[in-house]
Amino acid sequence: MSCKDLPAHPYDDDKLREECGVFGVVGVTDASNFVALGLHALQHRGQEAGGIVTHDLDSGFHQARRMGLVRDNFTNQKVMETLPGSIGIGHVRYSTAGSKGQTAIRDVQPFFGEFSMGGAAIAHNGNITNALALRKELIERGSIFQSSSDSECIIHLMARSMGRTIPDRMEEALRKVEGAFSIVAMTRSKLIGCRDPLGVRPLVLGQLGDGWVLSSETCALDIIGAEFIRDIAPGEMVVISDKGVQSHFPFRPAKSRFCIFEHVYFSRPDSILGDRSVYETRENIGRELAKEAPVDADLVCPVPDSGTPAAIGYSLQSGIPYAMGIIRNQYMGRTFIEPSEQIRNMGVRLKLNVNRALVRGKRIILVDDSVVRGTTSQKIKDMILDAGAAEVHFRIASPPTAWPCFYGVDTPQRDKLLAATMTEEEMRVHIGVDSLKFISLDGLYRAVGEAKGRDPKSPAYCDACFSGEYPVAPSDMIEQGFQTKTAAE
Repeated sequence: MSCKDLPAHPYDDDKLREECGVFGVVGVTDASNFVALGLHALQHRGQEAGGIVTHDLDSGFHQARRMGLVRDNFTNQKVMETLPGSIGIGHVRYSTAGSKGQTAIRDVQPFFGEFSMGGAAIAHNGNITNALALRKELIERGSIFQSSSDSECIIHLMARSMGRTIPDRMEEALRKVEGAFSIVAMTRSKLIGCRDPLGVRPLVLGQLGDGWVLSSETCALDIIGAEFIRDIAPGEMVVISDKGVQSHFPFRPAKSRFCIFEHVYFSRPDSILGDRSVYETRENIGRELAKEAPVDADLVCPVPDSGTPAAIGYSLQSGIPYAMGIIRNQYMGRTFIEPSEQIRNMGVRLKLNVNRALVRGKRIILVDDSVVRGTTSQKIKDMILDAGAAEVHFRIASPPTAWPCFYGVDTPQRDKLLAATMTEEEMRVHIGVDSLKFISLDGLYRAVGEAKGRDPKSPAYCDACFSGEYPVAPSDMIEQGFQTKTAAE
């Protein structure tokens, strides 16, 4: 896709980045307002930029693409008046491919193309692992790219297709694409949704009166009062028009490999994934952590906000009291003062502050969702000790992140991942805590409902960032020298 240059929160470069969010609606008055609300609910999936495309029967297609947050751009009445129509799609962006460090408005989705049978817009969540090879081939055949986004490959492939309809052309294009994709697209009268055969990224169907909605997560259905109907199945394409929802499966069947990290971190806790409450799953992760890695302590404290449900689960299972030992500044945003060197050195303190009266003299269990580079973990540990804590124990609600993701998550290069170069004990020493324990991969699987843990012969989820086992070979990266687990061993 293309969604990486700015961190989701200033001074925090130590989290895996969400992949982007997509949203679409058809059959409603003022579709753009519903799309803007849906994108606002999906803002956690991308804070870098957003875009909306609509179609009006009288005036045709309209689009608006802006850098920054939904609330800062798509609550402006003048902007929304430029987006009339009863059908629209939108996208919030955090770049995982494309321009790194030099974000351009041309990279912001949805992308629009004019074909012989009419125009179409497309928004993509995921990552195309053979995008470089496709791009090279398309350019050699005369395609002219406007962006650095791998998603634009889909538009060019559609343009070269001989399919009679836009859905036909999209099918043909997507058969040439490798990797992960959840797509929301639109023509003048049709809303189209599609997931890759492995179903790595989420996409759900909702109903709003006589209209229909497609969204990355159910929480965006809630904000507009839509009813959740079902998940779009892996490998399914739905075409929604005034004839209703037509579904078919254009790809070769494959075993589902949904991203397990959606349960751990990416999705909002009030969303439903595969009939499972994200909040309840994260609480279960905390309970599994408490069983696997108990420790004598006085308080269980989350690292806000992503560690909160797991910390509650750890507390409930262990019987150790839960407390808000760290308070997050909810108003820390992108529009903060230009950081001087002195302010920049404050680092994580601009976003988090320790509840000193609570932690002083206490043995603290800190629960966080992941450790990537370890830099933020060190800063938080220092803050807790500076506030007078007697001991600091880290419990991590995911296994060690030792491999990069190539399916739509912005992950550092492998040698920048702490778990790729250190053992758990070496990481404990590096971070400087009294103990450090991660949930096991089997424990994580149990928490998401796989009672027997992970089946090594046929895993139910994509867990490549933990296991190094990639369900789709990252062909572009292998071409550039990346060694997969099999090749390395």
